[in-house]
Amino acid sequence: MSTLLVTHEDGLNHVTPDGHPERVARLEHLWPALDGKDVIRAEAPLATDADLTLCHPQDYVSMVREAIPAQGFNQLDGDTWLSPGSFDCASRAVGGTMLAVDKVLDGEVGNAFVAMRPPGHHAETATPMGFCLFGTVAIAAKHALERHGLSRVAVVDFDVHHGNGSQDLLRGEARALFISSHQMPLWPGSGGAHETGDHDNVLNVPLAPGTAGQGFRQEYEGQVFPRLEEFKPELILISAGFDAHADDPLANLNLREDDFAWVTRRLCEIAAEQCQGRVVSSLEGGYDLRALAASGAVHVDELIRAAG
Repeated sequence: MSTLLVTHEDGLNHVTPDGHPERVARLEHLWPALDGKDVIRAEAPLATDADLTLCHPQDYVSMVREAIPAQGFNQLDGDTWLSPGSFDCASRAVGGTMLAVDKVLDGEVGNAFVAMRPPGHHAETATPMGFCLFGTVAIAAKHALERHGLSRVAVVDFDVHHGNGSQDLLRGEARALFISSHQMPLWPGSGGAHETGDHDNVLNVPLAPGTAGQGFRQEYEGQVFPRLEEFKPELILISAGFDAHADDPLANLNLREDDFAWVTRRLCEIAAEQCQGRVVSSLEGGYDLRALAASGAVHVDELIRAAG
């Protein structure tokens, strides 16, 4: 089996103002770091409104579409900006992740990484925030449940910021398990261990500022992996944020590339035991360009090793 890498040139068309951390340069650094790797490549399709409304109401989707400027920028909140190419870019991030789910569940590839932007895990039901417009991974989870007939889908989010949007979109879905490790205290301020979802289907693992690889690994071995194994997922989705890296400017965790390689490897091992290795990973954060490229590269290396 092979690893699928999903990209699209529209990923470069969501332009943000100068100095904004979620910028085109993220993909301009990440994509070259993935060149030459033994993957199958595919272009991300546009998501339809029917896809986006698996998690968001139609009036929210329409609001985002109508807010796209003909030129320049439109600011939705303090962090989230739109440019003329933003809707298609975010739509392809969703469509690409859904395509990856299709290919993995149909057995055409072993696993997949979707290297698109903007991130999605902060977009709540009807609220864009934190650079995010649509709940990419949550929509992919609903796609797997509703359209592929799965009974149990797990989402593991190791971005440094709590995936408040994914939690909002999946907390009422008993067939989904959402797990987030994240720095606390840190924006957006949610993600306490007491937040467990409507069906005890949310596990939040707050990490103190300064936590490095050893502490991160201990929490995953002690909490995340046992909960994941108990759930027995039929598919594991990864919200792959690399902003927990020690060099990232937006937070204060101290992970390194080998920690991202380790967590990817362990998640793939659990997937091999529980769900025939079926893993779909989608890019979230990561704002130091060198660290993002290096961490994304080892993440994909581990996916390739697991698929082979």
